[in-house]
Amino acid sequence: MTTGTAVQSEDFSTLTDGTPVRRWTLERGGTRVRVLTYGAVVQSVVVPGRDGARAEVALGLPDVTAYETYTGPYFGAVVGRYANRIGGGSFVLDGRTHRVTANEGRNTLHGGGRGFDKRVWDSEEVPDGVRLSLVAEDGEEGFPGRLAVSVTYTLDEDGALRIAYRATTDAPTVVNLTNHTYWNLAGADSGSALGHELRLAAGRITPVDGESIPTGELAPVEGTRFDFREPRPVGPGYDVNYVLEETGGEPAAELYDAASGRLMSVRTTEPGIQLYTADHLGDGPFVPCAGIALETQHFPDSPNRPEFPGTVLRPGEEFASTTVYGFSTR
Repeated sequence: MTTGTAVQSEDFSTLTDGTPVRRWTLERGGTRVRVLTYGAVVQSVVVPGRDGARAEVALGLPDVTAYETYTGPYFGAVVGRYANRIGGGSFVLDGRTHRVTANEGRNTLHGGGRGFDKRVWDSEEVPDGVRLSLVAEDGEEGFPGRLAVSVTYTLDEDGALRIAYRATTDAPTVVNLTNHTYWNLAGADSGSALGHELRLAAGRITPVDGESIPTGELAPVEGTRFDFREPRPVGPGYDVNYVLEETGGEPAAELYDAASGRLMSVRTTEPGIQLYTADHLGDGPFVPCAGIALETQHFPDSPNRPEFPGTVLRPGEEFASTTVYGFSTR
């Protein structure tokens, strides 16, 4: 297949149970992205700095064994069926209570005990990239409905990474998908990413309780440490969902490393972005705060919060979401 993006695939490794995993490499306009069929993981993103030198800016692991071992951080994975948290490990849909796997205390995080990050996806080449797909059967991790999911990674003409999600179901269910890449624009091996400048087009957050479950409030950021409406350095201690505003075509977020000159923009059709500074990294190959996650998403615990944007998907409907990570220098 002839495309503007150079696309290659290769046998990469096998899981401990012998399941083979493939790796796809996309390259265009100075950007190189590597994607695994395990977890639909973005293993690598290499982009140039202002001096032209290319560097790895996504936190990735060298082999599948490492991904199986360091399961908590969700390095680069697509998480679902419901990204982020569902309070109490349950929700009511059409009058029926569904109990889903609690894997963070009494709550459900990123799809439960065996979410999409731990599945091997089917893969096929498409123009300018790769499409990964899987089917989550009715009842997996307690979620209703047989869900058919695809995630397509492509590189645009300017080397931007476009992630397009699609899903359909045969019974009413809830869906929230995101990519969990950690970004360090100074280089993945450069230590802490704190000090990157961040701008977020968000005047409100969804504050959480002691279990990281939203209270239901939409709290203004003005006058607080959560205010990134104007660019400023990122400090530690962030794991919060931002309520995105209309931007008139401008990026919803921009992350900048002054030393390398690398600038990453985020455009998305989603209503929220989870800012996570990865303070709890350190048990594996990376130091705490080695990367900053900007997870485009619907809000946490939306199935239990009817005042939040809805996450219910019904038969005959299609879940569709697109996020674009753009790379440039200044």
